[in-house]
Amino acid sequence: MTEYKVARLSDLANNSMLSVEVANTTLLLSRIDGAVYAVSGKCTHYGAPLADGALSDGQVICPWHHACFDVRTGAHVDPPGLNALTRYDVRIDASDIYVRVPDNDDERPPTAPETITNSPIFVILGGGIAGENAAETLRAEGFNGRIIMLSKEPLRPYNRTDLSKQLESANDLEALQLRDARFFESHHIEFLTKEVTHVDARQKQIEFADGDSLTFDKLLIATGSQPRQLNIDGHALKNIYQLRTPADAKHILNAAKKGSNAVLIGSSFITLELAAALQEHAVSVRIVAPESVPFETILGERVGKKIQRNHEQQGTRFHLGHKPEAFKGNTHVTHVVLDDGTTLECDFVVVGVGVTPVTAFVSGVSKTDDGGIIVDDTLQATTDVYAAGDIAAFPLAPSGERVRIEHWRVAAQHGRSAARNMLGQHAPYTGVPYFWSAQPELKLRYVGHAETFDDIHYHGNVEEGSFIAYYTKNNQIKAAAGVNHDKHLAAIEHLMKQNKLPDANNLNTATLLELL
Repeated sequence: MTEYKVARLSDLANNSMLSVEVANTTLLLSRIDGAVYAVSGKCTHYGAPLADGALSDGQVICPWHHACFDVRTGAHVDPPGLNALTRYDVRIDASDIYVRVPDNDDERPPTAPETITNSPIFVILGGGIAGENAAETLRAEGFNGRIIMLSKEPLRPYNRTDLSKQLESANDLEALQLRDARFFESHHIEFLTKEVTHVDARQKQIEFADGDSLTFDKLLIATGSQPRQLNIDGHALKNIYQLRTPADAKHILNAAKKGSNAVLIGSSFITLELAAALQEHAVSVRIVAPESVPFETILGERVGKKIQRNHEQQGTRFHLGHKPEAFKGNTHVTHVVLDDGTTLECDFVVVGVGVTPVTAFVSGVSKTDDGGIIVDDTLQATTDVYAAGDIAAFPLAPSGERVRIEHWRVAAQHGRSAARNMLGQHAPYTGVPYFWSAQPELKLRYVGHAETFDDIHYHGNVEEGSFIAYYTKNNQIKAAAGVNHDKHLAAIEHLMKQNKLPDANNLNTATLLELL
């Protein structure tokens, strides 16, 4: 352990942050109500500099993907990411700030109770990000019963968001996984690859395809979604893919030969991220979608057209306002026929026309028309049964509007909240939704949630690729999307959490940080 002089007290204003480098370590200094704290300065998710984020009430929100940490303790408050920050001892001598840095400095994964018992049995159905966060939270909160995680996929929970951005990530499954096998063993999380055929929520019974059954004490259903099928003529031809799993990504990567032709069906964020990834492999990409402008209903026409233009500059061609009518070929797809008769030559096709909740085998819970499981603000569907992630139809705070949100980070937040409620803590989910997307020359951030909006207020210049778009309904800001305004977007999330975001009439982006 070595002590270093890192700054003058005058360098650090009250309720502010300062990044310093010492002994090849990045530290984040903060001064909260006069007291000085030091934690590791890089986000444990992807290493973003936390000093570029936004600080409020002793918590810093990461500028890139909005993980949240307590700068006083290093605690990991909100996902993404899994580990806490390292906390360092601070000493003030006169006007100088000293920090003690250990010789070996590692991130802090959550701990587990020393003694584990065989009961009660908590089952997590689904091996995705919601289930991972739930299992880790149960152990971190002191649960010492049995945790069984059930998954159809043999791979332990992994970073699914990388697949559409970096196809090559599917070639390194160990790196893709969020935790290694040793973590699961040391935290006594049983990971079983079994196909579930029926869940009886009332009888607390799970039945498997192999004839086995399992009785649980409490259950979290976090089965996620499955891609919708496109059942048109020729849909069974080879070289027609969907992107959901690492195996899917490998198939697409193998097909993505230099100079090959790809047709992507749909204009979702994942589809357009994939288009950008394929362009990096010198694949000629065409996108077919029924919308007149990509993302118009989510981001508005101006932002949607900006994204489209950036893709076109990269070489992607759009066939908007159209749907595929048939796939043609002998054994492998060679052409896509559109509803106006246009025929597109192709070597492979990727279909991305949305997803549906994987809940058909669950009985004893209430569901929405699209298969979502209806839950209350604690994510409880019925006695001792909870649902999280894509499948959960939950009341969005503070409005109480029932929504189902298919975002990676929301699923992680749900997993944590559900775990605490399974332990009887009564912790209503009040998280602010957030997602990010890597589009050509645009790192888009979106905070909040607007099912619909009646107006958009712009700050900056959309066409030049540096802006914030505020989506409002009845003059209230429901969501904001931005590029090159990471600190402001982090501040907006803080203000949404605190219900301090001004209405559209009183909004001044330049003064947002002053409201924290």
